[in-house]
Formats: sequence, structure tokens, C-alpha cells
Amino acid sequence: MTERPEPKAIAARLPPRPGVYRMLDAAGQVIYVGKAGSLRRRVGSYFSKRHDSPKVARMVAQVADIEVTVTASESEALILENSLIKSLRPRYNIMLRDDKSYPYIYLSKGEAFPRLAFHRGARKAPGRYFGPYPSAGAVRDSLALMQRIFPLRQCEDAVFRARTRPCLQYQIKRCTGPCVGLIGPDDYAVDVRHAELFLEGKNELVIGELAAQMSQAAALLDFEQAARLRDQIGALRRVQEQQGIEGVDADVDVIACASRQGVACVEVLFIRGGRSVGTRSFFPRLADDAEPDSVLAAFVPQHYLDGEVPAEIVLSHAVSDQALLETALAEVSGHKVRLTAAVRGDRAKWLRLARTNAALVLGRRLASSASLRERYEALQEALGLDSLPQRLECFDISHTMGEAPVASCVVFDADGPAKSDYRRFNIEGVTGGDDYGAMAQAIERRYTRLQKGEGKFPDLLLIDGGAGQLGRVKAVLDELQVSGLAVLGVAKGETRRPGAETLLLMGREQPIFLPPDSPALHLIQHIRDEAHRFAIAGHRGRRQRARNHSPLEDIPQLGPKRRRLLLTRFGGLQELRRAGVDDLAQVPGISHSLAQTVYDALHGELA
Repeated sequence: MTERPEPKAIAARLPPRPGVYRMLDAAGQVIYVGKAGSLRRRVGSYFSKRHDSPKVARMVAQVADIEVTVTASESEALILENSLIKSLRPRYNIMLRDDKSYPYIYLSKGEAFPRLAFHRGARKAPGRYFGPYPSAGAVRDSLALMQRIFPLRQCEDAVFRARTRPCLQYQIKRCTGPCVGLIGPDDYAVDVRHAELFLEGKNELVIGELAAQMSQAAALLDFEQAARLRDQIGALRRVQEQQGIEGVDADVDVIACASRQGVACVEVLFIRGGRSVGTRSFFPRLADDAEPDSVLAAFVPQHYLDGEVPAEIVLSHAVSDQALLETALAEVSGHKVRLTAAVRGDRAKWLRLARTNAALVLGRRLASSASLRERYEALQEALGLDSLPQRLECFDISHTMGEAPVASCVVFDADGPAKSDYRRFNIEGVTGGDDYGAMAQAIERRYTRLQKGEGKFPDLLLIDGGAGQLGRVKAVLDELQVSGLAVLGVAKGETRRPGAETLLLMGREQPIFLPPDSPALHLIQHIRDEAHRFAIAGHRGRRQRARNHSPLEDIPQLGPKRRRLLLTRFGGLQELRRAGVDDLAQVPGISHSLAQTVYDALHGELA
């Protein structure tokens, strides 16, 4: 077998061309992805000198192989690097974990009375999309503000076409009633144009036009119209004062990074049409301690190359390859993009605000992490565990008088709730109301999968229940040969009040009672309550689906067309139940044998 060449030898044979390189460890896992203007020079630098960074030195020591992809340009390499980081999630890359889509304000086109509305998702419908906004709440606040100033309709097209009288929005002066002809297309178009200018940040232009219209209305002695225009102007002036920004019509993202104790916070302040519309916080995964400039250099391409890119991005720290980033962002967005870290005036004020928010959010994050660790340590001490628990699971059962039972499994790790690991189990074949049997089935299904390697075992398993539940769980775990797992039963106690829980640790004879102010008890209550919430949500969904299910759907010979024909003929399921076999057989397409099957199904006699 041919021996694999040393990474240094591989690097020496790479071409001096732009591209992307992937560092692999001995197991063949990609541990780092990077871009280069010259693959030979950049990759070779890892093996030709001693590294001051412990992270880089540790990574280089693990490299067993190198793979490369040559690209036509360095900006193409940047785009490919971003794609590979997101798909491979290498250990030593700074990784952005938030991939949520942003919401927009949508203004429809091609209609006599365009609609102004909230939008999230693909932007395919004809019209203009303003944004992105940092959250759904920011969009709704902006829409509520605009309704007071420019009363455009926000109702769905189907609702708009079906109206025969004005809705409540008209009564509270949030709409001008175009659905019933209370405003003409020309006057409505004026409000649409002013709304567009407002969203573009051209408030002064809107105010100038409204002032001219107000003067004209006053000259014509139309004082009611003049008063309405005066109120619009006043509302626009108040918006400008609240935002603290005047004469600026830019779309800018202001990004600040704060890092401490191995944690980084990236705060993005969104300026749309010259107005601050909110912020969003990101916590990239760091491979090691990273400086703010390197965090931002990784954040910008991951955040923007697959999404909406504003014309200007203000950064708290200058980044390397700024010109390359601007070129790549311009290529994917179709417009010129400017990155800058040296700003004055309004932009400097925005940047100070973003820096302050980043520091505050990071401080809260670190305090929360420290508080959570204290709770884990208190739990370890309270239960006498050999080591600090890093992963906890809690199970709960929810049903209504035995109907539609659902078991929940919630997972907490060192960062708190690990919601991607939550699981629900629809309980089948258990007598209604048998919580012991339901818990045993859920535990068996969950830990059979874990035994097969389909997940991680917890350090501590919590059960919402007392000694009886704990005994059934122990029997299941013994049957599955799961050993070395600490199991804790959380019984509500005689008074069933929070703080009076009785804790039963498997293998310990005496129950454990913790004081109401115990951090360990607070953690147990948090996990127990989260399991309860998750179980109830699953049960309610299952119960609703069951109640909406028609027994006709369980008859294989009865397709959608025949089901619809039966229900139409008899006027609904209730009347259908009252029909006899002969009545059912008179429906076209329903034979006598099928009518008998339908009758049996409706009366619970179908096996």
C-alpha cells in the first residue's frame, strides 16, 4: 500500500493559484477550511514556521491530509469557502449558528389598491420588499406605525375582494376603505407613493409634498383634509425625533463584536431607510479564543453571501481582505457594497450604540452561563454524583382522561435547553390513563435507540413521578442492560406546591429534600417544567388531529370522491350516522356491501 505523503510535502506541490483548501485529521474528518490567493504559499505557511497561536499550532499538529479545489478567482474561493464551512462545520473554523430567514415589509404591485404586509420566505410575488428587518416584532411595529400615517390596506386579497362593508381597521382610521370604494385609486396611489418614500428614508420629501397639499386644501377651504394632512406631518416629525436621525436615507448594517472568556457576541444594528429598526445578537462558535477582527472576518461572509446585502456595512474592527469581501458581496448582491470601520457623524453614533449593546449582551450571556454552571455544580453536590453532569434528560407524560397520550423527552446540556435533541413519543397499546405503562414504553423506545448509537446518553435521567414510576423505569433499563446511569424521580410532594418536591435517587433508600431556594432544585424544576410544557403541546396536537379524523377515512374502498358524495348527500357526518344500510346503498357508486362496511365503521363495528 502506498504511504500517504506528509502534509508539508503535499503543500509544496500545490499550484500557486487561488482556491480553497481543506485540512483533514487522521480519521479523515475535515477540521479546517480556508481560502487562498495562492494555495501553495498559504497552505505552505502552516508548515514552514512556528505558530504563536495555540489554536493554529494544535490544528497543524492534527493535520494528516490536505484537499484543495482550484477556483478562477479569489472572490470565487471566498464564496466556495463559505459554502463548505456551512456544510462541513469544521472544528477549527469560527462558525455562525443562526440561519433564520429575515422578515420583510412587502408592498404589492399591479393592483389598483396595493397591499402593505408582513412577509417571510421566498420573494417571488410581484412588488417591492423592504428590509430585511431583525425580527417579526420589528416588522409589525413598523407596519403599525405606517398604518397610523399612511392607512393602506393590510388584508389578504381574498378578504379584500369579499368585503361588502368596511372592517374595524376603517373604523379606527387605520385603513381608508378601498374594499368598498370609500377612496379612489388616484388618492390611494398618493398614499402608496408616500409609504414607499417613507420606507426608503425620504421623510423630508414626503413632508414637503404633504405640506404643499395641506396649503392647497386650506386655500380651497377644505379644512378637514388640511387637518388630516397636518396630523400626518406631525406624526412623521415625531418619528424622526424618536429615531434621532434626520436627513439620512441609507440602508446600513452596523456590526460590533465583543469577546471575552472564549465567548464572542456579534451585535447587528439594522438601519433601513435611515431609521433604526432593531438589533439582533449572534454568538458564533469559536474554536478557541479569537480576536474580534477575526470573528468579524468570518461572520461577514457567512452572514451575507447567502442573504440580503445592504449597500453599506459598518464594522467595529477593521478586517483583513476587506477589498476581497467587498468584491464578493458585490458579485452576489448585484450592487456595490462598502465595508468600513472608520466612520464619523451619524454612523459613529450608531457604532457606539452597537458596541454598547454587544458588551451588555455578552455580559448577560456570561453571567447566565456562570449561573447555569453553578446550578449544575449544586445539583452534583445535592445528589452526590461522582462528576459534574454535562447532559440531562427529563421525561413526562401528558393525556386527557387517557386520550391521545404523549411522552416528552427534553435535553439540557452545558448551554441550557438543547431543543434540537428534544423528542416526543406517541404512546400506543397502553391502557388509557396508565402513566406507568406509558413511561415504560417511552423509556424503552428512547434507550433502545441510544443503545444502537442513535444519540448521546445523558449523565442524569429525570422522571416526573414518584417511586412507582422509578420502579418501572428501573425495570426497563435493566432489561435493556443500561448501567451506570443516575436516575432521579421528581415527586410533587404532599402539598403539590413548587419547592416541596420529593427527590428519589435510584439506588438510594432515603428521599432527598432540598430547600426552596436551592439552585439545584431550581434547575430540576426548570427541566421538569420544560418537559411538562413540551408534553402538553404534543398531546394537544395529537388530540386535535384525532378529533378531526373521520371514520370514513379508515375505509380503504372509500376514496375522497365517494366520501365527499356521502357527506354532501346526507348533510354531514351526524346525519350520515343516522342513515341505514339501504339509505347508504342508494347513493351512486355505493354498493350494498360497501354500504354495510360504511355503516359498521360509523357505528364502531368495523374490525
